[in-house]
Amino acid sequence: MTLHIEKLGEMIVERRGTLGIRAAAKEIGISPATLSRIENGNVPDLATFAAICQWLGKDPNQFLGMQPAKPGDEAPTVHLRKKKTTSVDTATALGGLILAAQEALRDIENL
Repeated sequence: MTLHIEKLGEMIVERRGTLGIRAAAKEIGISPATLSRIENGNVPDLATFAAICQWLGKDPNQFLGMQPAKPGDEAPTVHLRKKKTTSVDTATALGGLILAAQEALRDIENL
């Protein structure tokens, strides 16, 4: 389910109910002025957005139109030992090859 960032302010107002703006802002870890601006439709900075999503119990991916990561979907990484015989270009090419192979395998699994 995708949520629209424009609804963030409404969701905050609904979540805080009878809780005052100062108390809610303190719970979230932001200033009351910032919370007021967001409730009035301003888009927060990334750190504030993350804090609000946590307070709301919402996955930020829902607002960004992204799918949450599935268990086992770790980000691919490349580890190479540093050897004097391996050039930077070779290491970069090998890393790209490994990442491409992991991506191809993930695509096959998702078919």
